Amino acid sequence: MTGSATYCDWVAVDWGTSTLRAWAMRGAEMVAEARSDSGMNSLDKSQFEAALLKLVDPWLGGRPMPVVACGMAGARQGWTEVPYRTVPCMPLGGGVAVPTSDTRLSVTILPGLKQDNPADVMRGEETQVAGYLSGRPGFDGVLCLPGTHSKWVEISAGEVVSFRTFMTGELFDLVSRHSVLRHSTGAGWDAAVFAEALGDTLSRPESLAAKLFAIRAETLLHDLSPAAANAMLSGLLIGAELAAARPYWLGRDVVVIGAELLAARYAKALELQGVPASLADADAMVRAGLAAARNATREAAA
Repeated sequence: MTGSATYCDWVAVDWGTSTLRAWAMRGAEMVAEARSDSGMNSLDKSQFEAALLKLVDPWLGGRPMPVVACGMAGARQGWTEVPYRTVPCMPLGGGVAVPTSDTRLSVTILPGLKQDNPADVMRGEETQVAGYLSGRPGFDGVLCLPGTHSKWVEISAGEVVSFRTFMTGELFDLVSRHSVLRHSTGAGWDAAVFAEALGDTLSRPESLAAKLFAIRAETLLHDLSPAAANAMLSGLLIGAELAAARPYWLGRDVVVIGAELLAARYAKALELQGVPASLADADAMVRAGLAAARNATREAAA
């Protein structure tokens, strides 16, 4: 836990699959933050309230504290299932109030978004989208949200028009930790190798499976370093993603919203294709989106 929440008037929560993050908020200002490993995958439905209380109890007083949550708390396996909203639509919609045993909590969970064709869903990223649009309401273009499951989101007239999800981050984790390539990859980075691998799968995505095994062969035959293997794997997978997402980024205004290191890699990958991309911090955007949801709820109740 960082910061001091001697006074806050609401709590913002981003509930991920593996991580729970909370921020004590005074208006739109963060005054303290806390996180734990109590993501959805580690909890059953009866444990969500206790996991939240363990994290935010120091911020609570005698009155019910408004808590606005996004992400996997609203999933089918989460605290309370909150139905998806169908695109095209605004990124934010009305939340669902969750009954709690502790009267110091007043919890609202925001819905995610779904796309019927091609079938796709998101929970949590829509709040980052809303946070970005709260600062740039006239934005017309594409938001790229890299992560475990990367999202490419088309925005027009303040609405999410369409989106596509890629399992790039999860594939990187699985391949680097649980395949034969675990003997090749390691710490470090090689920008030149990343750029070359990116170009390989952008121009020939059908070669991905062969190029992946080439990482192991290069290690055995030519002493490919762990840093170069790491960069090659990342470049191959991001290149395959960019090849499939080309209709989203080609000739478009693109903003990458994510953690600093990963967002920078995606921005570099786009730059190598002649597409300049702006960067925005994922944590800041999700807090801004939760604040926008909090304001909309208060205005509706007024």
